[in-house]
Amino acid sequence: MRFGSTAVGAALLAVALAGFTVSCDLAPAARPVSAPPDGGALGPSDPSPSAPSPTGEPIPPEARPDKVRDAFARLQATLDDSCVPGNCAYVLGRLDDELHRMDRAMKADPKGSGHFPEPIALIAKLDGELGGNRSTVNLEKHKVLLIETRDRINTWMQGHPDDYR
Repeated sequence: MRFGSTAVGAALLAVALAGFTVSCDLAPAARPVSAPPDGGALGPSDPSPSAPSPTGEPIPPEARPDKVRDAFARLQATLDDSCVPGNCAYVLGRLDDELHRMDRAMKADPKGSGHFPEPIALIAKLDGELGGNRSTVNLEKHKVLLIETRDRINTWMQGHPDDYR
């Protein structure tokens, strides 16, 4: 009798171990190529995973423009930055980068760039003043305009919550 219960126990143990072997994987499952970074389903404003560039080549995900809400969140993250000695070059460079990330996102948005006339115009005005010179010296010279542009875009976006929620 003891032999029978040992055989049944061994069989159950073998079945359980076989189940673990089948369900365990040494490497985690890879995220599907088509999944957006947030893990959700592709939405109407998400670019196609193989969206072609103007040359017809696929655009890698890291080169695609941000969504307006993501670019706006990054721009808002600069609100608490302050231009203090030893940090000013970084802050102004980051602010310039985030303003241009916002500009690219608004121009690539499915609603069309005409939906964001004031922020796009503010960035164009900033670009005109910078004259293509993004050196630290020139950014420091235009520090007030950089900060004013960010603040005016922030105010405009606060009046258009559907664009960032």
